[in-house]
Amino acid sequence: MKLVRHGEIGDEKPGLIDGEGELRDLSGVLRDLCGPALAPAALDRLRLIDPETLPMLPPETRLGPCVGGTRNFIAVGLNYADHAEETGAPIPSEPIIFNKAPSCLSGPNDPVILPKGSAKTDWEVELAVVIGTRASYVHANEALNYVAGICVCNDLSEREYQFDRGGTWTKGKGCPTFGPLGPWLVTLDEVPDLKRLNLWLDVNGERMQSGSTGTMIFDVPQIVAYLSHFMMLEPGDVITTGTPPGVGLGRKPPRYLQSGDVVTLGIDGLGEQRQEVVAFDDWTAKVAAGEPTN
Repeated sequence: MKLVRHGEIGDEKPGLIDGEGELRDLSGVLRDLCGPALAPAALDRLRLIDPETLPMLPPETRLGPCVGGTRNFIAVGLNYADHAEETGAPIPSEPIIFNKAPSCLSGPNDPVILPKGSAKTDWEVELAVVIGTRASYVHANEALNYVAGICVCNDLSEREYQFDRGGTWTKGKGCPTFGPLGPWLVTLDEVPDLKRLNLWLDVNGERMQSGSTGTMIFDVPQIVAYLSHFMMLEPGDVITTGTPPGVGLGRKPPRYLQSGDVVTLGIDGLGEQRQEVVAFDDWTAKVAAGEPTN
């Protein structure tokens, strides 16, 4: 299944994508795509629904983050061998983990707001995992049983905050709109091989990132199992699993996002995102003027 959340910011409702690629409303069936609705039995019940019995929504309907109720938004750094190489970092012996603020989650096509004074906001296309069942001390062999589905994530990063301001990476990772998620939450039965997914990202139509999950150092089951030994993973938690080469930081000279840039990105079978980049002051001016902001 391809599941979505649609509607205004903060008032998203559940939906799905039917076999013809049309957006259907699930709000008459469940309140939101979060918590118990992500459990295997609940997903099995959704599979029994004939999509043609659900109301069709217009194609211009806004899509929100494809999962609700996220308590933990966890990221893995330097998890692609070729990305570690471009940054000059050694291959990690254990996953490098850090937190992104759940408040930075946004829709796949919502604007990206440059933080006030930012000069080094970077892009990172990533495969994200959504937890469906509480997981604690699980083994890698059973880890996928705790996963509701996967999706596209843009792990936006302010590199000055991340590297030059001291402390942990979290400082540059959780700014508002720094976690576009979706468009779809795709259940694992629709994914033939998690180790053979192509990822790509363009800025203003220029290809910046192109890679494959085949070069991940730690795969999805290993990451879920590893994290479950350090924290309780809850339904709706998001784990974004690292990025392939081609980030702005790794270019010579480095290149970062500017107001007016357009970022597009996607992963095989998981859909695409599109974000317009907006300066903080321009964004606040639009809000003050009551102009549309998504």
